[in-house]
Amino acid sequence: MSYVTDYLKDVATIAGQLDCAVIERMIEILRHVRDGGGRLFIIGVGGSAGNASHAVNDFRKLVGIESYAPTDNVSELTARTNDEGWHTVFAEWLKTSRVGPKDAVLVFSVGGGSRETNISANLVQAIDTAKAAGAKVLGIVGRDGGYARKAGDAVLVIPVVQPARVTPYTEAFQAVVWHLLVCDPRLMVVGNKWESTR
Repeated sequence: MSYVTDYLKDVATIAGQLDCAVIERMIEILRHVRDGGGRLFIIGVGGSAGNASHAVNDFRKLVGIESYAPTDNVSELTARTNDEGWHTVFAEWLKTSRVGPKDAVLVFSVGGGSRETNISANLVQAIDTAKAAGAKVLGIVGRDGGYARKAGDAVLVIPVVQPARVTPYTEAFQAVVWHLLVCDPRLMVVGNKWESTR
């Protein structure tokens, strides 16, 4: 089997193994956030930060949820990193934004963070800050879900079907799942342009 065939076979396998009950829970939480006037904060690093930026657009435009990605504000992100340390950047951003019980934090991460190994400590601290403020924590993560899965309210773990390709599959399925969310009729309030253009 060629690499291309093998890769796409894995993608199909992962899609068939996604936990639909967790996705349904995410939809309900997001509806509650929007209908209650809450905000959605989307956090991630590396490729997941790029996904967060794109997802903010979709949640704002298509779903009507006030949404933000801290990594979109490069000046604040780098100032906080320089002055306070990388591990606190998201938590302090959430505190300044006065995250609260109406809000939710959506974590995009390959590993979900780990307090024990000090990996993605910025995500761990952000999750703790969100939970302490009464906000819901959602996630689309890989591997075993890490700290996000343990502490979150609705965290989808992308199944590991090929350990050597955990990162590309997780980051790809972050996009698949957030697009599923924003296009769900229970959430979507504004349609996509090309679907309505003849």
